[in-house]
Amino acid sequence: MNGTSFQSDIRYWLRQGNTVNHLLLWNIIIFLGIKTLEVIQTFSPGNTAFAWTFEQLALHSHPGTFLIKPWGLITYMFTHVGIFHIFFNMLNLYWFGNLFRGFLGNRRILPLYLLGGIAGGVLYLLCYNLFLGSTDAVMIGASASVMCILVACATLMPNYEIGLLFLGSIRLKWLALALIVLGLVSIPQGNLGGIISHMGGALLGFFYIRILQNGTDLCKPLIWLFDAETRAESKKRQARFKPKKSPLKVVKKPDDNNQLKLDQLLDKINEKGYHSLSAEEKAWLDKVSKEN
Repeated sequence: MNGTSFQSDIRYWLRQGNTVNHLLLWNIIIFLGIKTLEVIQTFSPGNTAFAWTFEQLALHSHPGTFLIKPWGLITYMFTHVGIFHIFFNMLNLYWFGNLFRGFLGNRRILPLYLLGGIAGGVLYLLCYNLFLGSTDAVMIGASASVMCILVACATLMPNYEIGLLFLGSIRLKWLALALIVLGLVSIPQGNLGGIISHMGGALLGFFYIRILQNGTDLCKPLIWLFDAETRAESKKRQARFKPKKSPLKVVKKPDDNNQLKLDQLLDKINEKGYHSLSAEEKAWLDKVSKEN
């Protein structure tokens, strides 16, 4: 048996260019690292490595502690301790992350994951400090980020059906609504912080799609930050359309106008997807492709 086959499989899995796979891997690596420290602490009660690491990665609700450890607003969404907690979060991330990726592209996955987690964390901090006192509660888990992606899918394609064990086919809008309602009615049973963060992620996912449908992509700054190709395309676009200083009026030939329109439509498809084109734009693009 080839001893490197496992490593080869991992490398192949990551080289597919699927950001969902990378998010799954980092969540699992951090989980295994924390669980290793927890096992060590079990056999060596005096060892504080697990407690210290947990405190550094968790999101703290107390303003004083949060100001000392502000990175918790990011690290908490990659941190899990319970096996079922990470299992269901990663399962949902795999399902709905790839569904979202198929409709709106790979480059929006990481930005929306982060924005959903930040929205959930901010709502968690606000609720604890405005309504629940200033006790130092802590929160971990990718639930807010996953909920954001799930609700974004349900908002984008509400009637899309998925198959669930024992339940059969169900439309995304009803699944998202059921999860939100279940979260709200389970508040008295505990895990208030987690439920608050879920709602923050869900709200961000809903408004993200609504704002995107109106022509504004909230993920665009993060896409530019994380994606070198996007930055390169942006520079080329600026260079291509940079006006030349000339006292003469430039009269463009019909071919130049067609090329300009084609470039604009391709940019629109790259940023918002083919579905964002109007019927006239799709017809024109089809006509040009046949002529060429």
